[in-house]
Order: sequence, then C-alpha cells, then structure tokens
Amino acid sequence: MNFYERDKNLQHLLKSRWDESFFQWADEKLSQFGALCAGDIDRRARHTDREGQPQLIKYDKMGNDISEVWLNEGYKKTIEETYGEGIVGYLHKNIPSLGHKGDYTYSFAQGYLLSQAEPGFYCPVTLTMATAYLIDHYASSELKEKFLPHVSSTGEVELYEGATFLTERQGGSDVGANEVKAIKEGDHYRIHGEKYFASNAGACGVAMVLARTEEAPPGTRGLSLFLVPWRKEDGTLNGIQIRRLKDKLGVRAVPSAEVEFIGAKAYMVGKADRGFYYMMEALNLSRVCNAIASIGIMRRSLNEAVDYAAERNAFGNTLIQYPMVKDTLVSLSVKQEVETRAVFDLIQGFEKVAREPENSTDEEQVLNRLRIAIMKKETAEQAVSFTHEAIEMHGGNGYIEDFVTPRLLRDAQVLTVWEGTANILGLEVLKLFNKYQAHELFITHMNDRLEGIDRKGNQHALVKEAVLSFLIYVEDVLKQAPDVQTYYSKSLAEKMALLYEGVVALEMAEEGGRYQKVAELFIHKNFEKEKASADPLTLRYANDILNLDKAFA
Repeated sequence: MNFYERDKNLQHLLKSRWDESFFQWADEKLSQFGALCAGDIDRRARHTDREGQPQLIKYDKMGNDISEVWLNEGYKKTIEETYGEGIVGYLHKNIPSLGHKGDYTYSFAQGYLLSQAEPGFYCPVTLTMATAYLIDHYASSELKEKFLPHVSSTGEVELYEGATFLTERQGGSDVGANEVKAIKEGDHYRIHGEKYFASNAGACGVAMVLARTEEAPPGTRGLSLFLVPWRKEDGTLNGIQIRRLKDKLGVRAVPSAEVEFIGAKAYMVGKADRGFYYMMEALNLSRVCNAIASIGIMRRSLNEAVDYAAERNAFGNTLIQYPMVKDTLVSLSVKQEVETRAVFDLIQGFEKVAREPENSTDEEQVLNRLRIAIMKKETAEQAVSFTHEAIEMHGGNGYIEDFVTPRLLRDAQVLTVWEGTANILGLEVLKLFNKYQAHELFITHMNDRLEGIDRKGNQHALVKEAVLSFLIYVEDVLKQAPDVQTYYSKSLAEKMALLYEGVVALEMAEEGGRYQKVAELFIHKNFEKEKASADPLTLRYANDILNLDKAFA
C-alpha cells in the first residue's frame, strides 16, 4: 500500500502546479513518504492510539514538579521522520538538492498523506508550521536567528516543535476575554496565568502565547504575542507547569494540557497591539491544515470502504457489485476528489498572501480568508460523514477496533471544533460580507472563472444559475437585522462551498476522460433534481470511477 501512488487525482493536480524539475523531485519524495505513511507510520499510530498515549510525569522521585510528558518511541520515530522530510523546514529554507525553498502545496501534500495515517500527529506539525510562520514574519532578527533554525529543523540541529496557546477557561472562542498577564522585566517579560487547552504541551520546544501587558486595554486590542521557550538554557522548566493532560475522544497522539505559567520568561514578538492579528494569520494557516487533515481522513475512509466492499461477500456477490453500494462509493469518490481539488485550489491563493502579504491586494486577502473559512467548515463536516459511511460499509466490523474505522471517526470529530466551530466560521463569513463586501468579490470571482471555461453546456448553465440564485439569497439575508443574519450564516457558508466546488468540478471536466465523468456526476448530484431512470448516471459511470487502476491507465 502506498497512499500517494494510489491517489492519481493528487498526482495529477500536483503535476499541473509545478514545473517539471520540481515535480520530478517531489513525486519521488512523496512516493517514499506515501509508502511510509501507509506502513510504519500507520502501525505506530495504532499503537499510540490504543496503548501508547502521551503520559504526564508530574513529579520526580523527590516530589519536585517536573511536568514532563512521556511519548512512546514509535511516535518519536514518526516525529523524526516527518520533520526530516521538510514538512515545515522547506517552507523556510532551501531544499539541499534543488537550491531553493519548497512551497505550501508540497507541505500540504505531505500533510494530506500523513493525515491518512496519523491525523493526531498532524496537529503538532500544524502548530510547528504556525510557530515558524510567526517567527519568520514578525520576530526580531535576534529571535529569528536563535529559534527559527530549530523550529524548521530537518535534522541538522535539535528540533523545537512549536505550539500556539490561545484558549483560556473563561474565554474559549472569546479570545478578547483572555486574562494571562505579561509583566515587563528588562529586555523580556514574565508570563503569569493559565492556558486551558494547550496542545503539544510538554512536547514543544517553544510556544507562541497571547498575553496582556500591564498597561494594555481590554479586548483583543490589548493582546500581545510572546515567544516562550519551554525550557531554560540549563534544561529546567521555564516557569511552566502542566496541571493535567486532557483525556480526549480522539487524536490521542497529541498531548493537550492545562498549562500554568508562573513567571515564564518570554519575548514579545512584533508590535504590542498586534498580537491578536498575528495569531489570526497563524489561525488561517492552521485552518488550511485542518482542511488538509479532513480531506486526508476522507481519502482513507474512502479507500477502506472500497477495499472492504471489493473483498466482502454477501448473498452470493461482493458488496461492490450491488447498486446501492456502488452509489455510496461513487458519491464518496466524486466528492472527495472534487473537494481535494478545491482545497488545493485555495492553497494557491493562500500561498501568495502568506508569502507576500505586502504584495497582496485587499481583495486577495479577503477572498483568502473567505475561502479558508467556508472550506474548513465543509471539509471538517465531510470528514465525519465519510467516516460514518466507511463504518456502515463495514457493518459490525466497522465498529471494532481491529479495523481503522473507529479511530478515523474519533480523529475526524475534533476537526469540526479545532480552529473554529461552524458557528464561529459562520460569523467570520458574515463579518467579511458586511465589512468587506466579500460576497460581491466571491461572486465576481466565480463568474470570472465560469467565463473562462470552454465547455458551456447544460452543467455550466446549472452552476451559473446557482451563482445568480446565491446572489439574490445573500442580498435578502443582508437586509435582515444582525441577529437574524447570524441565523443564516452557516447556510451562506454551505452554499458558497458548493458553488466553489461546482466551479472547480467544471474546470476538472476540461481535462476530459475520467475527470469529465467525475465532474458530470458532481454537478448531477448537487445541482440537478434527480429523476427515476432505467440507467442512473452513477451506475453508468461506476466502473470508470471505482476501477482506479484501469481508469487512470
């Protein structure tokens, strides 16, 4: 098994993104990593989930608080191998054999493969990516020189995994209610207070922490960003204690903790009144990672469902021969492929904004935030739906821990919560509409892309009509009182995600062959009213969609 080599859709879209030399290098590396994820990393993930979860060693034998987190050896090997492949490092330094940096598309392709085996570990990777981003963009030259080589290490120096600590008990999503204090002491600060949900605690080498200086005003404007080393130069804890590790439903690989800062030495990053805005930039990066983890879980769920249906016999036939089963598997396959294309499509816009924010227009930045919000919500919800379908395809076996499906369901569920629930994302959409007229930008963008499509038949007309209907719907919603608008916010996000994917599907159809059939099915299922037929489109195309080796030969 090789997650990369099996996924022809991923290979095809990556080849279209890169020049020939980079694709040849990346294709080989991703093939190696895809085999590793499907093999050793997947086996280690099972062990970590069942028997090898992180453990808090609170005290040493003399009763001293050491707040150490034990990680099993297999998990530590996964850490070494994954970061060694440059999943974070090559965003910030040159790839030795090529002489230039990688890009976010390459990193996210690695994350997509990793998440099919160990989405729990992709959380620390995400936090390390966010930490490296914040240091690279906003830290002083002194801090950057000291910490970025470690956070972006690929093995040449000691790795410092990262963490971003926002959540406090009284605040939650209301970050403006945060109370953790930062007291100035010479050229640095001392942090006091508690972070209530601190992922990668005890495993990270450096944490990015939001805190409020003594003179700061209330609300988000009073929050500053601080770099907090986990340990001092002598190896002892830097004024940090872990109260307890959270006993989570899933993603058990990542240690999530309640952390107390007791005078932890810290360094301010950037301007004092911009901490919240810096962290929101990192949050957008984390939301893309969340979407990547979601489509990865969707892909693994699909693979497991197809393989089981092809092998399992019932009533004289394999499951995959039955029309109802074909319909389920074809629907999952089409949705996963189109959604994967849409996520990697938004990554292109994200790349420019993340790399060159000063050269990005206001419109590009608003569209970037909007696309990320709607696709984070959509992919997270679909990940849960896909794991449900995979379990149902397995019947009773799908509920048994001998199979991967229970872990996929448990790991998927958190993706609807991390980096913003559907409610928070809906509010983000409304804010972008009311403050920046993002709906007008979105509709213009969709229409421009529709205009650039050569095939302008019935399916093109269906999507174009849906865009027009959405404009009318938005205008009606925005006429309502603010509280009523919030009622419709999630609906707005859902409709936009579908329109976005519809346009992406039409662009896929331009490639012809199997992709034309994938696009046709996607539009048929989402934009047409299905009528009873002796030859349903899904069954007509089922062999081409599900027989992947033959279909892509």
